[in-house]
Amino acid sequence: MSSLQTALDEYLALRRTLGFKLRETGSLLQRFVEFAGQAKATHITTELALKWANLATDAQPRHRARCLNAVRHFAAYCRPNDPRTVVPPKGLLPEHYRRQDPYLYTDAQIRDLLQAARQLHPTTGLRPCTYATLFALYAATGLRTREAVRLDREDVDLNKGVLTIRDTKFGKSRYVPLHPSTNRALQRYAKRRDRQRPDPQDRSFFISDRAGRLSTWSVHRTFITLSHRIGLRSAGDRRGPRIHDLRHRLAIKTLLNWHRRGIDVERHLPELSAFLGHSEISHTYWYLTATPQLLHYTLQRVERSKRRGRR
Repeated sequence: MSSLQTALDEYLALRRTLGFKLRETGSLLQRFVEFAGQAKATHITTELALKWANLATDAQPRHRARCLNAVRHFAAYCRPNDPRTVVPPKGLLPEHYRRQDPYLYTDAQIRDLLQAARQLHPTTGLRPCTYATLFALYAATGLRTREAVRLDREDVDLNKGVLTIRDTKFGKSRYVPLHPSTNRALQRYAKRRDRQRPDPQDRSFFISDRAGRLSTWSVHRTFITLSHRIGLRSAGDRRGPRIHDLRHRLAIKTLLNWHRRGIDVERHLPELSAFLGHSEISHTYWYLTATPQLLHYTLQRVERSKRRGRR
């Protein structure tokens, strides 16, 4: 085991005993240590850290800056024990972030996606039903990719029609009520899952053909495969509609429906924010300007407020 690997194991263990989960950071730093090993580097330098952080040329600048920042904190831990270690200074990579415009799926595209999922191989296995139900759940609830994958059986109350989303992106938990049709779809999946895989490896609600928990990587890979198959992405496209855009679609359709029905959006926006699990309501406010139609409704609302204020 390399000295950097030993230092990383100690660093992560120490931080985790202090209450930090470091899931993403731990994964990033493990990749950095592997990169350092391939480069035969025995200690951290600014040049090494920058070279690694800039490997993801197609990633957002914010992601590369986050990679470098993770190494910087790790280097600060290593420095007292290895004087050769150089702590990269702050500000070497820009952290500006431009929120990606949401892709708004049509109903037909979602039907095509689910139909393609039902045709996954092996067609006689559990995989087609698992992915068709999982992608339908994303569309119906706006869950983050990882939130659905991490659902355990006890988190899915099929009697009351409620999901318990535990330990989310911001360390909070929340309840997500299900539409009756969504609840029935989950009930059908659970019956088929238990019939085909009566002895699962763990308590995960969604399982693979091998009866284990799905990984977020496998879910994204399957989604991209299906996207190419139904024409959401052209051959060779590295970017395109994402699973996360199903979350955007739910939020935008909810807001459009409220506007059309004359519901007081400002009053009910905190409800949508809580449903989506946003840490700040400002993240939900972004949806009010996410599409031209919503922006139009928002501007109309502002103008009406101004006119009432002049009276």
